[in-house]
Amino acid sequence: MPTCNNCGAFVTRDFARVFGDNQQNVSACVECTTGRDLKSGAAIQ
Repeated sequence: MPTCNNCGAFVTRDFARVFGDNQQNVSACVECTTGRDLKSGAAIQ
C-alpha cells in the first residue's frame, strides 16, 4: 500500500499515480498539505 513519505498516511494507488512521481512516490498528501499545493506539484517535490 502506498504511503505519504512526509507524514506516513495511507494514500490510494490512484492518488499515487496521479500526484506522485514516475515511481508513484508521494511526498505530500491531503493529510499534510493543502489541495492547492497538491495541484501545484507538492506531492512530487
